[in-house]
Amino acid sequence: MRIGMIAPIAWSCPPRGYGPWEAATSTLTEALVASGHDVTLFAAGGSVSAGQLHVTAPHPYEEAPLDVKVWETLHLGAAAKAASRGEFAIIHVQCDFPALPYARLLDTPMVVTLHGLGPPAVREAVLPVWRAYMNDAHYVAISQADRHPALRYAATIYHGLDLGAWPVALHPGPHAPLAFFGRSHLDKGPAEAIDAAKAAGMPIRLAGIIADQAYHAAEVEPKLNGTEAVWIGLMEGAARARFVGSARALLHLITFDEPFGLSVVEAMVCGTPVIALRRGSMPELIDDGVTGYLVEHLSDVPDAIAKLPGIDRATGAAHARARFAAEVMARNYEALYLSLIGNR
Repeated sequence: MRIGMIAPIAWSCPPRGYGPWEAATSTLTEALVASGHDVTLFAAGGSVSAGQLHVTAPHPYEEAPLDVKVWETLHLGAAAKAASRGEFAIIHVQCDFPALPYARLLDTPMVVTLHGLGPPAVREAVLPVWRAYMNDAHYVAISQADRHPALRYAATIYHGLDLGAWPVALHPGPHAPLAFFGRSHLDKGPAEAIDAAKAAGMPIRLAGIIADQAYHAAEVEPKLNGTEAVWIGLMEGAARARFVGSARALLHLITFDEPFGLSVVEAMVCGTPVIALRRGSMPELIDDGVTGYLVEHLSDVPDAIAKLPGIDRATGAAHARARFAAEVMARNYEALYLSLIGNR
């Protein structure tokens, strides 16, 4: 099958550090290529793929200055031009709603993965454009929790991982710290993670990007002490896998209804249990008592930490790897593609 895959151009595919949308897009692309499909990946400069790579934007706009509207327009235009020539059986959009108008102009079926509609205020602001094109494009939700009742979806498909890049770590050691991995932002709860670790009498290591400098300076930095609570910063590649695999548990104390959460799945496939607030997609991703613990309130987190010896890391890893392998994601998308082609 010939597939045109349109990635965002904020980061490269795969991203060198942060970039969850690009990470999911890259993983799917490589899994589809490995399954024998002919995939052209439209992505920012610096991207790498086993498939055909089409680069318009010279580099990701988050890494160096770039006029986003100009280069996103050129990026989407290049993909649409290729699709208009009949080069693809399916065109798959991973970069939000700017490509939607092309769905009415192209004969090629368009699949659009919604990576999250954003917080309530943003969600209601962007809803009109999603509603306007929901009969022209085929929407995929990344969790049941993130489905909007006003929209029509073709499927719900969870993200997957290249399991070879996330080895199972069954014995993190008796002094292994707790971990936080994500954006330093109120949404992700790094300050709450530090407080919970302190209440449980355990060290914590935090990694990720600082998405909100004011929040980080006011709420996170005062809690860091260089020993029990340490901010490591951005991690790439194998270092990220070692970080989550060597942790006693990942604390994911989000303050918003997260649509998915790649770091949660990354930890679980390594065997590292996740303790998360029961919000958003967390009940779909975490099997309570098997791959981690779901808690109702922040005050419940120390008790959940105390119960970590009850989690068998080998069982949790096997369970997560069966659900969140890249091959599983690719098969689910392949089934959707084939159904759309058949319907036409």
